[in-house]
Amino acid sequence: MREPWRCLLGLCLLACSVFTHSATNPFAGQQTPLDPCYDDTGAARRCIPEFINAAFGKDVLVSSVCGRPPSRSCSVVERGDDRPSVRTCQICDAADPRRAHPASYLTDLNSAHNLTCWQSENLNTSPYNVTLTLSLGKKFEITYVSLQFCSPRPESLAIYKSMDYGKTWMPYQFYSSQCRRMYNRPNKATITKQNEQEALCTDGHTDLHPLSGGLIAFSTLDGRPSGKDFDNSPVLQDWVTVTDIRVVFNRPQLPRELGLGAGSNSGGRDDDPMAVTSTLPTYFYAVGDFQVGGRCKCNGHASRCLKDKEGKLVCDCKHNTEGPECDRCKPFHYDRPWQRANAREANECLPCNCNLHARRCRFNMELYKLSGRKSGGVCMNCRHNTAGRHCHYCKEGFYRDMARPITHRRACKACDCHPVGAAGKTCNQTTGQCPCKDGVTGITCNRCAKGYQQSRSPVAPCIKIPVVNPTAVVSSTEEPADCESYCKPVKGNLKINMKKYCKKDYAVQVNVLDMETVGDWAKFSVNVVSVYKSRGEPLKRGDNILWVHMKDLACKCPKIQMSKRFLVMGGSDGGTGPGAGPGVGPGGGASSPGAERVGLVADKNSLVIQWRDVWTRRLRKFQRKEKKGKCSKA
Repeated sequence: MREPWRCLLGLCLLACSVFTHSATNPFAGQQTPLDPCYDDTGAARRCIPEFINAAFGKDVLVSSVCGRPPSRSCSVVERGDDRPSVRTCQICDAADPRRAHPASYLTDLNSAHNLTCWQSENLNTSPYNVTLTLSLGKKFEITYVSLQFCSPRPESLAIYKSMDYGKTWMPYQFYSSQCRRMYNRPNKATITKQNEQEALCTDGHTDLHPLSGGLIAFSTLDGRPSGKDFDNSPVLQDWVTVTDIRVVFNRPQLPRELGLGAGSNSGGRDDDPMAVTSTLPTYFYAVGDFQVGGRCKCNGHASRCLKDKEGKLVCDCKHNTEGPECDRCKPFHYDRPWQRANAREANECLPCNCNLHARRCRFNMELYKLSGRKSGGVCMNCRHNTAGRHCHYCKEGFYRDMARPITHRRACKACDCHPVGAAGKTCNQTTGQCPCKDGVTGITCNRCAKGYQQSRSPVAPCIKIPVVNPTAVVSSTEEPADCESYCKPVKGNLKINMKKYCKKDYAVQVNVLDMETVGDWAKFSVNVVSVYKSRGEPLKRGDNILWVHMKDLACKCPKIQMSKRFLVMGGSDGGTGPGAGPGVGPGGGASSPGAERVGLVADKNSLVIQWRDVWTRRLRKFQRKEKKGKCSKA
C-alpha cells in the first residue's frame, strides 16, 4: 500500500505547485509573526489559513454499507513477480467491530500498517450506483479530492460539488472508459479560459493494475489556464469553492475489464454481475481513505478558522471584515467596497470619516468613483447638530464654534435667532450672524438699529424715528418760539406731590409701544398698565392712545421714548380729559387733534415722567386721601 501514498503525496505537491510558483499564491505557506494578517509595522497584508485535509474526521453519508445482514465477499488480489492472482474472501458483519466496514473508516486516521476500509454491499445483488456525500460545514477553497481504494477502482465514477450546503450540485470531474456513453462527454476535452468551470471526463484511472487498490486523485486547477493568475480570476476562485463533495460510483470493473475473459459468463449480459458464475469474485466498492485538500475560505482576511458558539466553523476575520468567509465589511467600515485580499494589496475595509458624530454609514459607489476610488462612505444620522456626508458642518439653525475642533460634541452652537427680529432661523455658519429684518441689528437680531424704534408690527418690528424740526411744526402765522421759554412753566419741575395729583384729571402708568404722525399731532400707541386717577369717564387698563402735539414733542416737553414706561398726569391745567377730543390748555397755542380723536392728551403742562416702581405706594396713598376729601382742601 506504500506506492499509492507516494502518489497521493505527489498529487498534493502538484496541486500546491499551481499556486506556489508565483507571488500570487493564495495557498502559499507564510512565516508566522505575532499576527500573520499584519506586518511588523502594523500594516495589513493578505493572510490565509493553513492547508489541511478538510475531510479528516468528518462524517460521510453513504448510500450503501455492507454488514446488514452479514455478507461474504471475494476479490482477486495480485501477487506480483509474475505469479498468478489469488482469490480471497471475507465476511462483513456490522455487529462485529473486527469485521465491520462503516463509513467512519473513510475519514479516520489512515495508516498503511492498519488499513481500515469502508465497503459497500455486494453489487451482485444491489444497484451499481453508490454515493458518498461529505459536508465540510463551511466554504473551503480546495486543490484536490482523492480516493484510496481497497477494491478495484470503479470503471465509472463522478465527483460533484455544492457551494450552498447541498441545496444544488454541479459536476466537478468524471472518470470512465466510456465517457460519451456514461456521461455524454468527450474524453479529455480541452479547457480554455472560456470554459474553465467545465467538468472533464477521462479514462486515465483504468490504465494500471485494475485488480489492486488504486488511487483516484482530482486536481481542481490542473490544466486550468488561469491557475497561474489565481488572484485575478474570480472564475477559478469560484471553481475551487465548495461546501460539500459528493462522489457517485456508477459502474464497477466487470469480468472482461478485469481480464478474466468472458468464458465464465453464463450467457448473461456483459455488465450484469448476477450472470457471473460462483467461480468469479463478488463485486463491491471499498475505500480506505477519502481526502479533500484545501484551505478554509476566508478571502485573504484571516489566518485561521475557529468554531463559534454553535459549533460552526467560521473565519477569525481581520482587516475590519466579518462573515463566515470574511466576505463583508464590518459596520461603519464602508468607506470603500469590500474586496478579496491579494499578494499586492490587503484591501482592508476602511472606517467612514464622520468626525465622531455618527455611528452608522453607508457606501455610495458614485461618490467613490468621483473621489478617484478613494472614499465612498456617507455618514448617517449625524448627531450633535452636525450635517453633511462626513458630519463636517453644522445643520440649519446652528453655527460652528471655532474655538472647538469639528470633532467636539459642542462644535456647533445654536443660532438662537430672534423669532420676530430675524428674517430666518439659519445664521452664518462661521460668525453666527442671523439675517435681520430692516431696522433690526444684533447677532441674534434682538434690538433696533440706531435711528429706529420698536413697533408693534411683527412684519416690521423696528421703524425709523421721525425727524422733527421744531420750527416746521409751528403755524406759519405764529412767531417761532424758543423751546426753553416755551416749556418754562414746567421745566425742571418733575416731582410728584398731592397738590399736583389733585389738579390733574387723570394719572396713569403707560408703556409706550408705537408712534405715528397724524397732521401736526404724534399719535402714540400705549398700554395702560395701572390707573391711579380718572375724573369723568373711567379709564381702563389695556390699549389706548396718547396724543402729543408735534411742537411739544419737538421741544421735548413732554419727552417720550419708545418701549419705556411713564407716569402721565394731565387734564385740568393742560389738555382735556380722557374720552373727549384732546385739546390744549391755557397758553397752549397748538390746535386740537379734533373731538373725534378719543384718548389721552399730554402737552407742556402735563406731567410725563419715566416710571419708577417706588411710586406705586405713593400714588395709592394719594388715592386714599382723595377718597377722604383731601383734594378739596389742597
